Amino acid sequence: MARRLLTVTAASATAILALSACASGGASGDAATSRGPITIWYSNNESEIAWGKQMVEAWNTKNPDEKVKAQEIPAGKSSEEVIGAAITAGNAPCLVFNTAPVAVPQFEKQGGLVNLSSFKDGTAYIEKRTGDAAAQYKSADGKFYQMPWKSNPVMIFYNKDMFAKAGLDPENPKLATYDEFLATSRTLVESGAAPNAIYPAPTSQFFQSWFDFYPLYAAETGGTQLIEDGKSTFNTPDGAKVAEFWKTLYAEGLAGKEQYQGDSFADGQAAMSIVGPWAVSVYKDAVNWGAVPVPTSEGTPAQETFTFSDAKNVGMFTACKNQATAWDVLKFATSEEQDGQLLDLTGQMPLRQDLTTVFPEYFAANPAYEQFGDQASRTVEVPNVPNSVAAWQAFRDMYTKTVISGEGEIPAALDGAAAKIDKLIAQP
Repeated sequence: MARRLLTVTAASATAILALSACASGGASGDAATSRGPITIWYSNNESEIAWGKQMVEAWNTKNPDEKVKAQEIPAGKSSEEVIGAAITAGNAPCLVFNTAPVAVPQFEKQGGLVNLSSFKDGTAYIEKRTGDAAAQYKSADGKFYQMPWKSNPVMIFYNKDMFAKAGLDPENPKLATYDEFLATSRTLVESGAAPNAIYPAPTSQFFQSWFDFYPLYAAETGGTQLIEDGKSTFNTPDGAKVAEFWKTLYAEGLAGKEQYQGDSFADGQAAMSIVGPWAVSVYKDAVNWGAVPVPTSEGTPAQETFTFSDAKNVGMFTACKNQATAWDVLKFATSEEQDGQLLDLTGQMPLRQDLTTVFPEYFAANPAYEQFGDQASRTVEVPNVPNSVAAWQAFRDMYTKTVISGEGEIPAALDGAAAKIDKLIAQP
């Protein structure tokens, strides 16, 4: 089974960076108050199509004069490239329910996104629904150009059968601290129970660090983003601990250094994987799995551990002629009722505060998702900064060379990457 593919790809990074720049705007002029039919795009993921179709049908039944026409995002190298091209052409839909937070700064720079805070209840609605986590989705001007929508908080999936084969406790695995994780990894490989303890993609695409370094960095720091207040945060003792941990896994042959063509966890090539709740349905018939939070150096309690959000959000685009309707549709689509439908149909976590309290019946009936629902309240997003893709690529280049390949010293490498990133994000 193939790992869920990210919509952002290395090939799209150049396209995102190359698109022309101008300023995004608020809901203004006739469009801000106009009502009527709108078009929306959603992901081509089967479960999200099912969610989108029922949402649109529910809206259209109640609002026959403001009907929504929905379609999957058109095919292209990536969703981000397709959206960026539509902004340039002036034919973007009103709403896209698959907007990657990493691409928002560039879409905003293109002039493609409506400032949702310009609606009378915009900021209040977003902050009430999402809670404190909403702050991570604000742009540099303190406004919201994206609706926080859904997350896939990543955790450690582990293969219970491989753990048992290695003589390890499959129900209470020792994975909480770096020392425990490394000892367990050595036992898994040395016993022959698993070819690799863990096998995150060792490739150099900018987004790969979201599934190795970044979740552990979020956990180690108690929820710090890679960049905060216009400066890199990772060239610190905490960042070095995380990088040294991964460097040890690679140096000891506990994590594969070559790209694996397939799903290493499903294929039995790795005993562990860093994945989100989407994996529950993917692996249910393929692997006898368990899940635990990502490790920290000292073993942070599960209920206090942060991780990477792996979110997808909703953007409203300036080409929209009927923005008043689009805003109402956006609120309808992120209502408690529709968030419940999203949970039921996709198993992905709405970016809604007190999620497990709001939907207790769902989590009682689907206990495999309960720990993800709890984890969803402690997530870290990619920083909303200029040149975000280039910044992540600079980090990944350093990580590939120093952590995966083992060349050079980590503190100096972190300092070098931080200097490059700080220059990139200081540029308009």
